[in-house]
Amino acid sequence: MFDCIIVGAGPAGGTAAYHLAKRGRSVLVLEKESLPRYKPCSGAVSPAVAEWFDFDFSPAISLKLKQVRYTWKMEDPVEVELNVSEPIWMVRREVFDHFLIQQAQKQGAELRDGTEVTGIEFKNGCWQVNTANGSVEGRYLIAADGAKGPMAKWLGFKERKRRLAAALETPIPAKNGSDSQIHFEFGQVKNGFIWNFPKADGYSIGASTFQGGDSQDFQKILGEYATQLGVAEGTGKLCEHALVLWDGNQKLHAQNAVLAGEAACVVDPFTAEGIRPSMFSGVKAAEAIDGALAGAGDALEKYTEAINKEWGGDMVWAQRLSGLFYRIPGIAYKVGVKRPAATQTMGKVLCGDLRYSEVADFAIKRLSKSILPGMGR
Repeated sequence: MFDCIIVGAGPAGGTAAYHLAKRGRSVLVLEKESLPRYKPCSGAVSPAVAEWFDFDFSPAISLKLKQVRYTWKMEDPVEVELNVSEPIWMVRREVFDHFLIQQAQKQGAELRDGTEVTGIEFKNGCWQVNTANGSVEGRYLIAADGAKGPMAKWLGFKERKRRLAAALETPIPAKNGSDSQIHFEFGQVKNGFIWNFPKADGYSIGASTFQGGDSQDFQKILGEYATQLGVAEGTGKLCEHALVLWDGNQKLHAQNAVLAGEAACVVDPFTAEGIRPSMFSGVKAAEAIDGALAGAGDALEKYTEAINKEWGGDMVWAQRLSGLFYRIPGIAYKVGVKRPAATQTMGKVLCGDLRYSEVADFAIKRLSKSILPGMGR
């Protein structure tokens, strides 16, 4: 009998496992893939996550960058050096996620990878988790199995709206000097953008839409983008994956269980940042489960309240900004992205130095005025 069973060994699951095990709780992490495992992802991590841990992440960081380049259809470039407290981390998810789980194991957490969960059942006051390798029992459960995982559905939560995103990993950096810059490309993806995050051994290129339901040929779009960068056609591996954006406050707890990470839809609806919010939810999930194990009857309810208030409260502004920005991307690029102050501000949001609630109102008013004179005054 474990105090807590965590399904999923991504940033949310690894974070929750670390903090629960550090508190002396018995923790089992179940992961269907064998670690380290590939995960399609931009691999950009806000350095703000370091404040939630007492160990050094350096072994899991590929590069640290604060040079950002924006373009509109590969032209009209804006280049900025971010004035931030700490550069943005570039990571490979197979390295980063495994490193985090290893830190949890050092605290006493148990990992069973290559173990797919096939079903769950609550009986006799605890969770029975069935796997292809047999069943295990835990007093509490954290569902951290991502956007496509079945745990949320099994726990009775409604179906999430999934958006399609794509990632292209290239093993060799392009030879044009851009491997020291984070690149955001607008105009080639409808209602979204292309991102390009260099690593020490290649690029992580991705694309997603944030508004509307139009399907797009991401393979063609990203292939053409990579070719424009100087990457040979056919180089790298393209993967399509689901993305579940935050869409307002929601219940995130069930009987002796909580959702964390992308299973809880904690993905920024403006930038698609997912790693930092997933880790934040992991921290809060660990606090909630620890509290429940200590006898606090409202601990899981308070977890829902904390995520909705501390994360969702800021995402209200991200949603508003996203709804306007991606509706008028050409105008938004001219009056927003091209302003040095705006790009510095966005960099500080990405790094955790600023919150949307501190800056989005001004940005929304400025964009509104550019559409209709007098709007936003």
